Amino acid sequence: MKNIHFDNMRNWIWIAILILSLIFILGGAFELFELENPKLNKGMSAIGFFLQVIYFSKMFWYKNYVQWNKKGAVIRINSFSAKSLSFDQIKKTELIEKKLIITKDSGKTITFDLNEIAEPDTQKLNEIIIKNTIANTV
Repeated sequence: MKNIHFDNMRNWIWIAILILSLIFILGGAFELFELENPKLNKGMSAIGFFLQVIYFSKMFWYKNYVQWNKKGAVIRINSFSAKSLSFDQIKKTELIEKKLIITKDSGKTITFDLNEIAEPDTQKLNEIIIKNTIANTV
């Protein structure tokens, strides 16, 4: 059985990396720091952009990936592309025979096939969606 990598976006390490990358980009682009070699400013800027590439490529490190916060989730299961969900637009969530069926307010349904996914991860994904959907509708 395959696992899902869950990423709650409130991880302070990744937030610190984003802030550090912004400092490097701004410091290198606007030469905020006086350096003896002007090429070091370009290097600082490149390091900042590289840190952002690492942060935004996290989704592609794993075959099955779920990233969420209190507003919505990005779910990528057994595919290259991901589905983006806003919790305040979800009307109903059902987990039937290893298929997660999400119905939006507009009537559109999104189905995720969870046949190859471990049962605890399937339950956790369903709980995350239900908990945040209820929190945003109250």
